[in-house]
Amino acid sequence: MTEELLDVRQIAPHDRHPRIFATFDALAPGAFFMLANDHDPKQLYTQFAAERSGKFQWNYVEQGPELWRVRIGKAKESASCCGSCGS
Repeated sequence: MTEELLDVRQIAPHDRHPRIFATFDALAPGAFFMLANDHDPKQLYTQFAAERSGKFQWNYVEQGPELWRVRIGKAKESASCCGSCGS
């Protein structure tokens, strides 16, 4: 499987987060994409933690000073209880 690169450095700042979340939401469970940005995406991480808590993985690959690369993945779906066991 090839890892998609999403380079948002040339995208208008107000369009970046919607594009990043659309890319994430389109991922299959267990898949990743590489984000390239011109600043530390700390606010993006905070937004992921608030809106996709427990559903994403975040790993810095490169941390500035001119380029930040983050590998963002969608967590694999875990087996859940069907409800008949009482838990």
